[in-house]
Amino acid sequence: MTYVALLRGINLGGKNMLPMKDLAAMFSAAGCADVSTYIQSGNVVFNAAAGVAAKVPAAIARAIVARFGFRVPVVMRSAGELHDVVHANPFLAAGRSPDILHVAFLADRPSAAAISALDASRSPPDELEARGREVYLCLPNGVARSKLTNAYFDKTLATTSTMRNWRTALKLLELAGR
Repeated sequence: MTYVALLRGINLGGKNMLPMKDLAAMFSAAGCADVSTYIQSGNVVFNAAAGVAAKVPAAIARAIVARFGFRVPVVMRSAGELHDVVHANPFLAAGRSPDILHVAFLADRPSAAAISALDASRSPPDELEARGREVYLCLPNGVARSKLTNAYFDKTLATTSTMRNWRTALKLLELAGR
């Protein structure tokens, strides 16, 4: 089965530097096959049996700490789940430009109470919509100017998040063969 792993906060602004060649080798050592990376920000497409895939986030996080000395959250989706994410974007369906769309992938499904605590007016003119383990974002002024950050989603939703722009989400789906 094909999966996509999304690592948060590597190779950004000269911090948490992790060569993709080393990252791919870690996935292979964890029992994954056909490992490939996309751009330098921690996107990994690989094949693995379900039992192996379930252990990948923790195994990769441990390997990064052991080898590089920093902690990195790892969020995963199967190729089928990523397909569903891409085809459920409410902002794309509403005709918004793909250039201003992002998605925050969540490690866990937040509770209804946590979702209701999201402040839709936190960062005008930004918009958000939570669906399952994703938060879809429309960020007309860009992600750098938004107050809708990983830290905000982590705290409010009591889980771990990592964001990708829409082009990256589409490319990962393509690389996953869906």
